[in-house]
Amino acid sequence: MAAVESAIKDTPLVALPGLGRALVLAGKLGQKAAEDIYRKSQAGKTNFIAELTGSGAVSATDLAHTMSTAFAAPLLDLDAVDPQRLPKGLLDTKLCQAYRIVVLSKRGNRLIVATADPSDQEAAEKIKFATQMGVDWVIAEFNKLSKLVETSTATAAEAMDSIIGNDFEFEESSIDPGAAETADSAVAEVEDAPVVRFLQKMLLDAFSMRASDLHFEPYEHTYRVRFRIDGELREIASPPVAIKDKLVSRIKVISRMDISEKRVPQDGKMKLKVAADRVIDFRVSTLPTLFGEKVVIRILDPSSAKLGIDALGYEPEEKARLLEAIARPYGMVLVTGPTGSGKTVSLYTCLNLLNKPGVNISTAEDPSEINLPGVNQVNVNDKAGLTFAAALKSFLRQDPDVIMVGEIRDLETADIAIKAAQTGHMVMSTLHTNDAPTTLTRMRNMGIAPFNIASSVILITAQRLARRLCPTCKAPADIPRETLLDAGYKEDDVDGSWTTYRPVGCGACNNGYKGRVGIYQVMPITEEIQRIILRDGSSLEIAKQAESEGVRSLRQFGLYKVRLGVTSLEEVLGCTNVS
Repeated sequence: MAAVESAIKDTPLVALPGLGRALVLAGKLGQKAAEDIYRKSQAGKTNFIAELTGSGAVSATDLAHTMSTAFAAPLLDLDAVDPQRLPKGLLDTKLCQAYRIVVLSKRGNRLIVATADPSDQEAAEKIKFATQMGVDWVIAEFNKLSKLVETSTATAAEAMDSIIGNDFEFEESSIDPGAAETADSAVAEVEDAPVVRFLQKMLLDAFSMRASDLHFEPYEHTYRVRFRIDGELREIASPPVAIKDKLVSRIKVISRMDISEKRVPQDGKMKLKVAADRVIDFRVSTLPTLFGEKVVIRILDPSSAKLGIDALGYEPEEKARLLEAIARPYGMVLVTGPTGSGKTVSLYTCLNLLNKPGVNISTAEDPSEINLPGVNQVNVNDKAGLTFAAALKSFLRQDPDVIMVGEIRDLETADIAIKAAQTGHMVMSTLHTNDAPTTLTRMRNMGIAPFNIASSVILITAQRLARRLCPTCKAPADIPRETLLDAGYKEDDVDGSWTTYRPVGCGACNNGYKGRVGIYQVMPITEEIQRIILRDGSSLEIAKQAESEGVRSLRQFGLYKVRLGVTSLEEVLGCTNVS
């Protein structure tokens, strides 16, 4: 101990790396000897530990025991490790070779990594950046570790190649020919291996974590990546700010965007092969911000439209109303809600039910998100003059039975859609409104005459997505009677015959929630509601009439889901208003 105190007093230890300082403090190596070996490793650009053990100053076994004691980390004899049983593809082979590390196992969101130098913060940070996971060190002897690295990285390299190989399916470039020279240089620049691997890992991680969106967000001194999982944004990674331009350029190249244009928003699409027979589509949107371009990538899973109407969360009464409406030969069915509330999936589920050999279905979207065989899908292109209105006019010349308009945004589109619904066609579309009754007011404010609304619209469904409680770990919640009444329950409802549940959290879910369930307000346009529309009544009158006819509001439907134990009261309160 006296030798250690003397070493601290006589010489500064900051010039040495953490491992060297630990050896000096433990009395295993003199200060001067440590500095000499360190200078030699720096001059020859060799590994400090390799110089230490190679010179005979410290044996690999002695070094491992010292590091285990100094850093309170477990010691492992690698002779007992089977290289074939090690996890494959979690870390880049070059990273493993450069820092002499081997991933032993994965536990939750942490990696168990074997190293001879637990003081190497640079290695820890690079592992965190590459995997978005924490690191728990296990100490191993340097010579055995080096041998294991060489035998394991060959297999790991093959695994990484399978991930970062030809995953992306490139299509013809849509880059402006006038910017060809700039584009060529940018393409060459973004073929940076770390950038390519990082992007592909983010996409694969988002898919495996059931994320719906990825957000790449630049700020003045930081850069962050967030996933929207079950409707909630979670920060996943904080890569270096320097990567932002290369990353955006890479995304633009594979999304067929103009990489020379950074001043205006752009939209694009790309594909990622996650299995030999499985390709996932992504919709990409860029937006210029103060400190660079923000990129949002939405994951489009075509299988979601084929799950069936029961998987969406409709209760029997609402389901019967919707199926009755879409089975009618003509009229307009509107699906309303904010962005990301599942409107497109609901529409495509309805189209899938109607998609039969004898039915002619045409859709106009911006852009088409889900590919459905048997449906004639058109991507709107405003620059080329192919607007929603132009597409609708063309549809009407081709004898359609069902028309789906991605969104009614203006009076012209609304006018053509209503005329189509009035002349023997089933028309489906979306609007951005808060609930079903206010949809009619919104259409009136767009300039549509009340008699046209009353004679064309046959049903409106408003929807939200609430997080679904994890069935494995949900627990009963003790909620006061007054709170339940304030939320919207009636006196007869809070009779103690049912149980509310709260999220807990386990290894199989996301903070107590797993997946999402729809909350719906399905409102048929009855004769009484038509009379209110014709006299230009307010949304409050329409809502009151709908309630008297048995239409549940979004809040009432959500509270019913709480009674069933499907979601929590907090979720319903967070996504609906009191009726």
